[in-house]
Amino acid sequence: MSTVSRLSKVVNDVLVAAEAAVPPRVVLDMDGVTFCDSQGLGTLVVLSRKATMAQSCLVLVNVGDFLLRVLDITGLRDALMIQESAA
Repeated sequence: MSTVSRLSKVVNDVLVAAEAAVPPRVVLDMDGVTFCDSQGLGTLVVLSRKATMAQSCLVLVNVGDFLLRVLDITGLRDALMIQESAA
C-alpha cells in the first residue's frame, strides 16, 4: 500500500509529461516484489490501461514466482504484459 501511490505517480508522469513523446514501452522491474495485495494488482491493471490509452504499453519484467502465482490465481496474468526472463 505504501508504494502504490508512488508507482502510480511515476508511471502517470512518464505517460503525460512527454505528451508528444510518449515512450513506446514503460517497463516495471518487479525484482524483489515479495507481496502484492488487491490494491497493488488493481494499480497494475489501471496503469496498463492508461499506458494503452496513451499508445504505449506497460511491461512487467523480472516477475518472481510469488507474483506469477498471484496473477494466475486472480486471472490477471493474461491481462498484463509480462516479459519472460531468459533462462
